[in-house]
Amino acid sequence: MNIKTKQHYFVGLDVHLRFTAVCILDANCKIVKEQIVKGHSPEVCKFLREKINGSFDVVFEACDGYGFWHEKLSRIARRVVVAHPNHLRAIWNTKKKTDRIDAQKLAKLLGLNLIPPVYVPKIDVRDWRMLIQHRKTLVQKRTRIKNKLRAILRRNHIPAPRNLWSKKNLHWLRDVELDARGETLQRDMLLEDLAHYDNQIARVEVELDQRAKNNPGVIVLKTIPGVANRTAEAVVAWIDDVSRFSRSKQIGAYFGFAVSEDSSGGKRRLGHISRQGPGVVRQLLVEAVHRMNRFNPTVRSWVERFKCGQEKRKQIAVVAAAHKLSRCMFAMLQTGEVWNPAA
Repeated sequence: MNIKTKQHYFVGLDVHLRFTAVCILDANCKIVKEQIVKGHSPEVCKFLREKINGSFDVVFEACDGYGFWHEKLSRIARRVVVAHPNHLRAIWNTKKKTDRIDAQKLAKLLGLNLIPPVYVPKIDVRDWRMLIQHRKTLVQKRTRIKNKLRAILRRNHIPAPRNLWSKKNLHWLRDVELDARGETLQRDMLLEDLAHYDNQIARVEVELDQRAKNNPGVIVLKTIPGVANRTAEAVVAWIDDVSRFSRSKQIGAYFGFAVSEDSSGGKRRLGHISRQGPGVVRQLLVEAVHRMNRFNPTVRSWVERFKCGQEKRKQIAVVAAAHKLSRCMFAMLQTGEVWNPAA
């Protein structure tokens, strides 16, 4: 049955792979339509166009492909809100959970303007982020292959040269004599896989370098000694619009560097970092600090200060320095100023 009354509605979507639970509320947050729509975003958009005679706002939880859903729904809805799944759990906690109930709750929270939204970047930024994540995946696969090759050498009591992955030493590794035929076959296949992933990573980096070449944010961040394309582009891609952050402290929380806290009764208890947000950016920032700690006096002074004279705190100090570096990068992107260690 079509909704004939022309007014404003609130729509909650519980999106799944093969179907979507839809709940439509009127302006008074009363249910006027509930249905399971089979298919993907085109079928859901068609259903909403046919059933709603008027304007409507729509909400759904962030999921894989949320950007595509947002674009499709934005063409027919007055407002599209993508809800933050983790923050939603803090708003309601119930033991009765079904797809229909989830869609209903989303629609009601939208009508009450209580939805915690997530930022939805444009398609070119989402594509940029995907490439950065894809490179990380390829590098992880290559690292596993390298570890297996080193394990073969250890099992055969063959000392590995210092720079094992140089062209010269790769030729040595390919020609080294192994006693077992099975390990020889495994070594040869792993070297083929290593060459394959080297080629794949090079292809991705060519595309990433092309995107970073003329990006003003990347150019500014690369003025920091020790920060190259990979770290700069990841920070710029995930920050995207600096105006959505009101202060630099929010950057630390966004990248997962904020310290967890459990304080009560006048006692303050601080724990580990939250590790929320994009892990690929956090990893690149920590790696950059490890690298910069060798030759960048400013970053070295940060690490030494955070160590508090205790060598066992070095990793904690490196993470804290990465947090500080992320906030400095945010300030540089805000002002457009190049790196100034005295600032």
